[in-house]
Amino acid sequence: MDFNMKKLASDAGIFFTRAVQFTEEKFGQAEKTELDAHFENLLARADSTKSWTEKILRQTEVLLQPNPSARVEEFLYEKLDRKVPSRVTNGELLAQYMAEAAGELGPTTPYGKTLLKVSEAEKRLGAAERDFIHTASLSFLTPLRNFLEGDWRTISKERRLLQNRRLDLDACKARLKKAKAAEAKATAEQELRVAQTEFDRQAEVTRLLLEGISSTHVNHLRCLHEFVKSQTTYYAQCYRHMLDLQKQLGRFPGTFVGTTEPASPPLSSTSPTTAAATMPVVPSVAGLAPPGEAALCLEEVAPPASGTRKARVLYDYEAADSSELALLADELITVYSLPGMDPDWLIGERGNKKGKVPVTYLELLS
Repeated sequence: MDFNMKKLASDAGIFFTRAVQFTEEKFGQAEKTELDAHFENLLARADSTKSWTEKILRQTEVLLQPNPSARVEEFLYEKLDRKVPSRVTNGELLAQYMAEAAGELGPTTPYGKTLLKVSEAEKRLGAAERDFIHTASLSFLTPLRNFLEGDWRTISKERRLLQNRRLDLDACKARLKKAKAAEAKATAEQELRVAQTEFDRQAEVTRLLLEGISSTHVNHLRCLHEFVKSQTTYYAQCYRHMLDLQKQLGRFPGTFVGTTEPASPPLSSTSPTTAAATMPVVPSVAGLAPPGEAALCLEEVAPPASGTRKARVLYDYEAADSSELALLADELITVYSLPGMDPDWLIGERGNKKGKVPVTYLELLS
C-alpha cells in the first residue's frame, strides 16, 4: 500500500511538472526543444495520411452501402464480433417484385414475359453487386481499417510518449539553469543526461514508425489497384447482363413500338454504298440495325482498306440472328466499322464468315 501511494505521488509530481512546462511554453516563458525539419515532415506526412485514409474509408463505405442505417447496423455487428446478417440488395428486391408482378398479371402475356426477363437480369445484377461489395470490403476497406485501428494507434501512442519525454527534457534544462549550488547543479545535470537519453531513444522509435508510412502507402496502393479491378469487373458484368437483356427483349415481336426517324434526303449517286446510306432508318430494338439493313451492309459494302484491326475475343458470344457473328473466347478475328453503325458494334470477319459483333466482347489489338 505504501509503495502504491509513493508511486501515485511520484506520477502526480511528474504530471504536474509536465503541465507547468507545457503551460510556460505556450506563454513563451520557457524554451522548447524543437525537432529537426525531417522529423517534422514525417509527422506532417503521417497526419495527412491518417486524415485522408479516414475520408476515403468513410466515402467508400457510403459508395458500397448508401443506406446510413444499414451502415450503423453493420458497424455495431462488427464491434460486437457478430456475423453481419445477409442483406438483400436493391436489385434482388426489384427482381422479386417484378417476378411476383408477372405471376399475378400473367406470365404468358407480353408484359409478364418482359417482367420475368428483366427480373432475371436484375437478380444477376444484384448478385454481381453483392460479390463486388464483398470483394471491395476485403481487398480495400479492411486494410484501411487495419491501418487506422492498428498502425496509427501505435504511432499515436509513441508520439505521446515522445511529447512527454520532451517535456521532461525541457523541464530538466530549466531546473539546471535555475540551480545555484554545486550539489543542485550536479543533480540537475545527472537528471538532464537521463532525460536526454530517454528522449533520444523515444525519438528514434517514433522516427522509425513514421518512416513506415511509406510502406503503408505501398500497401494502400496495391489495395487501390485491387479495388479498381473489382469495380471494373463489376461494371463489366453489369454491362454484359444488360446487353444480353436488351437482345432478349428485341426478340419479342410487337411488344412495343419504336419511333421512326425521317429518312435522309436522296443523293444523286446510285452506288451500293450510296444506296445503303440513303435507306430510311427503320425502328429497331437496343439500337441494332434490322436484319435486312444489316445484310445489305455486310454484302454490298466493302471493308475500309486501312480501317481493319485485329481483336481477341474475351467471352463466348451466341449470335442472335444471321446478321451477327458467333464468337469463341480467345479466338482472333478481324474487325472494322461501317459508316452509321452503332458505336457499340463492329463488323467481324473470321475466314469467309462475316457479321456484327459487340465491342464489349473484344480486346482490340492493333
